[in-house]
Amino acid sequence: MKNLIIAITGASGAIYGIRALELLQPVSDVRTHLIVTSSGARTIAEETDYRLEAVRELADEVYSHKDIGAAISSGSFITSGMLVAPCSIKTLSGIANCYNDELVTRAADVCLKERRRVVLLLRETPLHAGHIDLMAQATRNGAIIMPPVPAFYHGHQTLDQTVTQSVGRALDLFDIHLGSTSRWRQADASTDSDAH
Repeated sequence: MKNLIIAITGASGAIYGIRALELLQPVSDVRTHLIVTSSGARTIAEETDYRLEAVRELADEVYSHKDIGAAISSGSFITSGMLVAPCSIKTLSGIANCYNDELVTRAADVCLKERRRVVLLLRETPLHAGHIDLMAQATRNGAIIMPPVPAFYHGHQTLDQTVTQSVGRALDLFDIHLGSTSRWRQADASTDSDAH
């Protein structure tokens, strides 16, 4: 059984965290542990048709973002790591600077000190030098910065498909491989215009 922490913070793109929960709900050997910040709850309300309670029901365990003493705040609680989807600049700053004032940053810091994966779906653009410095520091701490940049090779037609693809690729980083993720297939050389 894998335990995976999922945090939804206040950046635009709450659907990424929600989709991760939806994709993992039927996976019998993955148990999800959800944290939604107060800003994340507002973003869910502003950007989606989901009720906060419905999002919480998608997770196996739910924690208050203020509960600094939750099970997932300890390195003795075994997890496969943590997905922050979406990740705000504020959360990135807390993780980069080990500022553990709330459960999201504390849980991420614990995962990093235990050498577990922390994947940050950073949602901000354009970036200034301070943002880039924070990304570099979080990377030095062991986090993986993964802005949900859409892939175009899979030929998806809808935003929903693109969200699912981005989340599937993020879950790949935890060795959770879902059938919903499109994989690169090399084109047949006979169809390549350079081959003629």
